[in-house]
Amino acid sequence: MALATSNLTENDIYMKQCNDHDLPVLTCCAAEIVEVVLKRDRRLLLFGPPGVGKSTLAAQLAGELVATGRNCYCICADPGSPAFGVPGAASLAVWQEDGWRLFAFEALCSLDAGRFRLPLVTAVRRLAQTHSDGVLLIDAPGVTRGVAGRELLQGLFEAADADAVLALTAAERSPALIDELRSLASELFVVNAAAQARRPGKRARARQRTQHWDAYLSDSSEQAIELAKLNLVGTAPPVGLTSAWLGRQMALLQGSSTVAMAEVVGFDEHQLSISLPIESPEFDTVLVRDAQRSADGLLETATPFAAERLDYLPPSDMRIPLQQSGGPRVVGRVGPVDVCLINGVFGDPLLHLRLRHQGRSLLFDLGDGAHLPSRIAHQVSDVFISHAHMDHIGGFLWLLRSRIGDFPPCRLYGPPGLARHVEGFLQSILWDRVAEHGPCFEVAELHADRLQWFHLQAGRVGSESLGEVELEAGVVLQEPGFCVRAVQLDHHTPVLAYAFEPLKEINIRKDRLQARSLEPGPWLSELKQRLWADDEAALVQLPDGSEADVATLAAELVLITAAKKLVYATDLADSPDNRQRLTALARYAHTFFCEAYFIEADAGQAARTGHLTTRACGEIAMAAEVARLVPFHFSQRYSDRPRQVYDELHAFCQCVVMPKSMQLFELAETTGDETALSLDL
Repeated sequence: MALATSNLTENDIYMKQCNDHDLPVLTCCAAEIVEVVLKRDRRLLLFGPPGVGKSTLAAQLAGELVATGRNCYCICADPGSPAFGVPGAASLAVWQEDGWRLFAFEALCSLDAGRFRLPLVTAVRRLAQTHSDGVLLIDAPGVTRGVAGRELLQGLFEAADADAVLALTAAERSPALIDELRSLASELFVVNAAAQARRPGKRARARQRTQHWDAYLSDSSEQAIELAKLNLVGTAPPVGLTSAWLGRQMALLQGSSTVAMAEVVGFDEHQLSISLPIESPEFDTVLVRDAQRSADGLLETATPFAAERLDYLPPSDMRIPLQQSGGPRVVGRVGPVDVCLINGVFGDPLLHLRLRHQGRSLLFDLGDGAHLPSRIAHQVSDVFISHAHMDHIGGFLWLLRSRIGDFPPCRLYGPPGLARHVEGFLQSILWDRVAEHGPCFEVAELHADRLQWFHLQAGRVGSESLGEVELEAGVVLQEPGFCVRAVQLDHHTPVLAYAFEPLKEINIRKDRLQARSLEPGPWLSELKQRLWADDEAALVQLPDGSEADVATLAAELVLITAAKKLVYATDLADSPDNRQRLTALARYAHTFFCEAYFIEADAGQAARTGHLTTRACGEIAMAAEVARLVPFHFSQRYSDRPRQVYDELHAFCQCVVMPKSMQLFELAETTGDETALSLDL
């Protein structure tokens, strides 16, 4: 029969639900709970949502028990908000005098109890097996919803071999997962949370867990370990992304048992430098998951390496058919740069990189530039040309016209013969009105392991040789903060693929600035520039008038995070040599722009014309272990069936960035409807 509630208060309904389930309801009074529930030694699970006071009640119960001469232990099973012990772990403690004393812990290296619930349950089981006398309390995390909550509840109850449950709940609210609780526990007690119980805010929880972590590491020393000689388990970042390891929490294991936990402070090839609180422990395995010290100095869940948003947006002009528009443009962010594939996935190759903090742009290839405003051309400092086929260099006239005026020379890089092609563009135009003020260009041709430089200016005949420069590891442009590397591939003519490689991402720790009462300002930009230039001995003037050298400031204020490499490759044959060279260039790239000109059914045509198929594109990306693949430069023959292209790519590569809706292609082609701008991408 349905419950009539029109004349009942919320408390009446709550009490009736408890009575219907025959559940005893207790106040949040430790003495009462000890008297009713803990007359004998037992294993008691404290369960409830965040903010109901489970950890506070556990401490109060322990105090009551110890005051009467009994022993009380507690397993803190919340790795993200531990009341005691080591964050990123499940900890076992015994109550002594007026607090918990850590007895043992099992590492998770994650703060996320819901995502890593199976490792958490396993850790609790191991800790519970070490307990033999007295009362054992299990302080469960506040995961009480969905599949994660249900599975975690059952797993913790069975792992701890619990025989009773305290279900904490806010007053007048039914306990979470009541049916699951009743099916598990023969003795289930409902406890109304104290009126003052509140969940701390996110930042407060982060500060509290960081205090626990810093306390654990307080007597640490820096030690080196050879990662290649150890078993690496968990969900570690790729070994090649050395800076992604900095600040990462890790555990040293002997077999499956935790020996110690540590923090990564340096990574040079396969040698880790770690902050470790014990000297020279014996271990054979390293566990790494997603707990990491953030740029603010707080221990938090690491941001996924490829977390930046990347969208497929409508063509810039929705009034023309898809075949002419080039289809959706790819727009997003890669570390310090904003990226846009200007002409879409079917159009002329033209990738725009905006260096956010420099007011400067780089272009990769020079397809049709009609959709780029002239102000972008004014800010372009370097253009990286793959080769001189029309769809890759035809936009040079847009660049040329946009740079008439007082602009510094624009640098262009490309394969042998590029200077001759640029000169051809310049000589095809009458420059009698610009005199000595025509646009200037410096062109670098890659010849094996050297760059040959030429100076060209509109209105002057011929080019001026600027000599040649030997290259180191294919680096064609080296600047503070980043470099651009090139490799020559074969398209039945030489073509170049490029990698944009930030040297390191420098983050200022705001907590350390506040601790030293230092105000942000231009001095931080100077500090970053000095660090990028490896000028650690230089002195930087601080806002208070004092000076400090770069090395000292970096050690105190700076956290280096993962540099995010972008690789651009298009128009290359599927040959073993091309695959080997491109895989090496793209190794561990954050974002890999790669052509997928033909579907697999047209592999014969791909071989004849020197292009990649969807299979080849996907396999190269997987072999290079890139974080995300952005395919582009599709043949126009597939403009009416883009889904087939993407489905094939996804079959060969799981990290391909897929459009969330193919409606974008269809609207662009058939309607020109501006509502395409608001599609769920």
